[in-house]
Amino acid sequence: MAAGERAGYLRRAAQGAGSERDELLLGAKTVVAAMAAWVLARYLLPPAVSTFAPFTALVALQATVYRSVRDCLQYVLAMAAGATLAATLAAVAGVHGWTFGLLTLFALCVGKIRRFGQQGPQVAIVGFFAFSSGQGQIDYIGHLITSVGIGALCGLAAHLALAPARHTGHRQQAVTDLYTTMAQRLNDLADTLEAEDPDRSHLRQWRRDWHRLSAECERIRHTIDAEIENGRMNPRRTSSGSGEALPRAGEAISVAERSMDHLRSMTRTLDYALDSGELGNLPAAFRPRFSAVLRAVAATTEEIGRASHTDPDLLGAKIDEASAELDLVQQQERTTLEASPAVHALQGTLLTDAGRLLVDLRSGLRGLAST
Repeated sequence: MAAGERAGYLRRAAQGAGSERDELLLGAKTVVAAMAAWVLARYLLPPAVSTFAPFTALVALQATVYRSVRDCLQYVLAMAAGATLAATLAAVAGVHGWTFGLLTLFALCVGKIRRFGQQGPQVAIVGFFAFSSGQGQIDYIGHLITSVGIGALCGLAAHLALAPARHTGHRQQAVTDLYTTMAQRLNDLADTLEAEDPDRSHLRQWRRDWHRLSAECERIRHTIDAEIENGRMNPRRTSSGSGEALPRAGEAISVAERSMDHLRSMTRTLDYALDSGELGNLPAAFRPRFSAVLRAVAATTEEIGRASHTDPDLLGAKIDEASAELDLVQQQERTTLEASPAVHALQGTLLTDAGRLLVDLRSGLRGLAST
């Protein structure tokens, strides 16, 4: 099983751009950069400090160029702070057990400074090496700084020579696929309302689908945020308009997440109504009219999911069309007096969910138009 998964992973990496290929390339660059840093440090510097070069190369090779530069700078600052503390204490008070304790205390306090980020613990680690192995001597610290510099240069050079690929188009396509699935499910709900004998298993499957799509929204948002970071300081060129495409995709995901709450509620209501038999008691005119509302909303979601720039006038017109259909159903519901209280409650719940869904879509229109 594990061998099969590994083979599938390698096959996806070979077939085209994606996370698998990115991970393999990052691993290959890390191996080359660490090896080059170690060889240079072993050739130019004393063995006591040569290990810091490949370690720094590892720090300098993160998933994105921006993160690599940030972590590398934070590590260099932490290293400088730790080495300075060690040299100062050794020069002022000597190398003793109690001065090592002071070094530990000071290094832990300094390492909590937020500017060091996740590299804060390196203040103490580098300080220990400089104090114990180098006895706080300036020559050792100079070699240590040189070793770290070699590792940083090797790591960043490898990253810039083969910068991480850009995946703006993939992120846009993921949003489009999500909205296409949402539109399909809305049309399915419309068909269920109009059907003489709705399939209960389909409704329950769609309820599970909404939960799955909600999790998919979170995953897509994470990939969009990662791709926005990937674009910072990345020397690779990308297609024109990509600077606006990712913020727009992020806004579209926000709209989808808000809409999903109402769609889950609507599907759950229809499932309960089918179980209780109330779905069949809905007025004959209500079911096709509410189905028309759902189909109008489906057309709106398809427009939001388009990879191209959103036309606010066209999207606004589609939302207005869906709102007009909803108004007709609401007027009809108010004039239908012969329905039972349970049927009125069912109609009211469906209409409320649809109304809130359209409000969120209209609210999202403003955000989409501004990106």
